[in-house]
Amino acid sequence: MGIWFPVLTNPSIYKVPPRWGFLFYVVIMHRYFIIYKPYLTLSQFSKEGSKQTLADFFDVPKDVYPVGRLDYDSEGLLILTNDKQLNHRLLNPMFAHEREYYVQVDGNITKEAIDELSNGVVINVDGKNYRTKKIMAKLFDKEPTVPIRNPPIRFRKEIPAPWISLILTEGKNRQVRKMTAKVGFATLRLIRYRIESIVIGPMQPGEIKELSKKDIYKMLFNEQ
Repeated sequence: MGIWFPVLTNPSIYKVPPRWGFLFYVVIMHRYFIIYKPYLTLSQFSKEGSKQTLADFFDVPKDVYPVGRLDYDSEGLLILTNDKQLNHRLLNPMFAHEREYYVQVDGNITKEAIDELSNGVVINVDGKNYRTKKIMAKLFDKEPTVPIRNPPIRFRKEIPAPWISLILTEGKNRQVRKMTAKVGFATLRLIRYRIESIVIGPMQPGEIKELSKKDIYKMLFNEQ
């Protein structure tokens, strides 16, 4: 004997231990959001000193949290959800998935540097040398359309600041910045543009969009 709560969309059903002779089933409603995390914002809702957090921009249910993180000084695409299965599949290294970053670098990056990035470079991870996996790297022919950053990057008239695209299937701490520094070109601005088939497109910093479970699983895992 049991009591069922109404089922709407994107549910997970959990049994609750019997009480008073009844077996209760609790329905957890899964919610899925994509956001454009602004620059100089922590990828968390809890306060930490005087730094901006996601709570300063986004109003979501209390049980919804970011999947992974973007560094404080990075910006772009972040997924928010309370779906633990999706969280596991995106964060477990067993399930590699593509993440594309638009990276503005300091100086006229060379073809040799692009090739080095593509083939993997040795960076420091937790005090140890680590060779990054091969990636897809390319130089943009023209500057991509991205939101104006506030504050803007430091601009030096005599030094170019071109944009490159890097597509990774792993995510070590500050990996992109360490990789571009390793080949001699510091990262000035870093935007995560895409995770698998989900892109930020024309979204602006601080904007949010809700997706259905069907749509997000199709875009991330090609599941119907």
